[in-house]
Amino acid sequence: MKKVTNVFWISLVLVALAVAFGAFAPENFSTVTGNMQSFLTTSFGWYYLLVVSVMVLFCLFFLISPMGQVRLGKDTDKPEFSYATWVAMLFSAGMGIGLVFWGAAEPLSHYAIDPATADPGTREAFRESMRFSFFHWGIHAWAIYAVVALALAYSQFRKGEPGLISATLKPLFGDRMKGTWGTVVDVIAVFATVIGVATTLGFGAIQINGGLAYMFDGITAGSFVTQLVIIGVVTVLFMISAWSGLSKGIKYLSNTNMVLAVLILVMVIILGPTLLIFNMFIDTIGTYLQNLVSMSFRASPIDGENRAWVDAWTIFYWAWWISWAPFVGIFIARISRGRTIRQFLFGVLMLPTIISFLWFSAFGSTAINVQNTGFDMTGLLTEERLFATFTQLPLGTLLSVVAVLLITTFFITSADSATFVLGMQTTNGSLHPQTSVKLTWGVAQSSIAVILLSTGGLDALQTVLIIAAFPFSIIMLLMMGSFYKALNLEYKAIKRKR
Repeated sequence: MKKVTNVFWISLVLVALAVAFGAFAPENFSTVTGNMQSFLTTSFGWYYLLVVSVMVLFCLFFLISPMGQVRLGKDTDKPEFSYATWVAMLFSAGMGIGLVFWGAAEPLSHYAIDPATADPGTREAFRESMRFSFFHWGIHAWAIYAVVALALAYSQFRKGEPGLISATLKPLFGDRMKGTWGTVVDVIAVFATVIGVATTLGFGAIQINGGLAYMFDGITAGSFVTQLVIIGVVTVLFMISAWSGLSKGIKYLSNTNMVLAVLILVMVIILGPTLLIFNMFIDTIGTYLQNLVSMSFRASPIDGENRAWVDAWTIFYWAWWISWAPFVGIFIARISRGRTIRQFLFGVLMLPTIISFLWFSAFGSTAINVQNTGFDMTGLLTEERLFATFTQLPLGTLLSVVAVLLITTFFITSADSATFVLGMQTTNGSLHPQTSVKLTWGVAQSSIAVILLSTGGLDALQTVLIIAAFPFSIIMLLMMGSFYKALNLEYKAIKRKR
């Protein structure tokens, strides 16, 4: 068992300073982060769009390249988990709470409140709402995860390097990654992970609060006290899971997530506008593919209103996925040993994307259909729209109960997976980090979530995400170059042997 490294102590101090700043000077904290976020989105929005598009092309290249036959591990290695469990684990860690939170709320917002380009409430707004929801949760999101996971799995399991972000850069920078620069890289990855996961825990607390408020009269939606209690209870639960280890806690929770997710998805498809759901699913896949390039590079440079929409939605999502990339990437790499690069990329890029598309077709179409029946949900809080939709369906109370259970298990799985990853990163890549280290990061994540909720809720969560993602995006570009260099050299050597 490896001891904690300097990365642990430096990262912990930075997180503690952020918590202290937010706790003791909330207004200043909100002002500073808001100014930083405004600067990044105004000056570097184009950069986020370009970087993520490059990542998609990078993944598609290796999906079809002959180099895709190289195994992420030794040639004799076999996958540790079955395909179904593997998909369940990467899906639970990679999306989870976000799908439940935004499944109905995002398409409804794009349709009735703030469409990208169309007039609110029109047929074009309906089609556009589904297309952009697919765009934000589709191949682009999973390509971001795949870049980090691919580089890490190759470095760790094929080349025998420690499971650290810094180790993936050795083909470019050599032993310099074992010193100060390596520590800087790993600290950035750890800090981005803490912020990204804390943000999602905040979303989870807000969503559970919204669900409970809809089911019980004595609970108020948007109550910080209620959200604080929820985070406290779930923190205890995910720490118990973290104590039990990867092969037990996370594995069982991930399978539970998939069962609950499939259950609620099937129920919504059956109880909602079934024909509309399937028609929108097929139609939107077509329009998504037709408009993929234009959406990927949509910067709206001379239209201030459209530009604000891109900042609020697309840039926010790209930053969210990037801030989650070290956590999800390391976790996916850890569970992907033994698969070929092609198998890995197909599983990571395609299967979760299709599931996400079906999810948004079901929940988004149902919410918009309810809106069009005269039940206006535009004035509700974002976290209330899913449960408001359920009230208009048969078995609505049961759907709400299943949704709260699903959010809770996703909540626990995400936090549990993150404590494992943070433990790895701060114990020199150990596959079995100390329990005390994992529990320390569990408390840190929850503390950041509480601070962000107390200083502005959703706005604060989105603001800090964009800031945390920026430095790590630069590291990801370096990881791509380093991975290509190492794999290309190995593949040439393999061809010569043949």
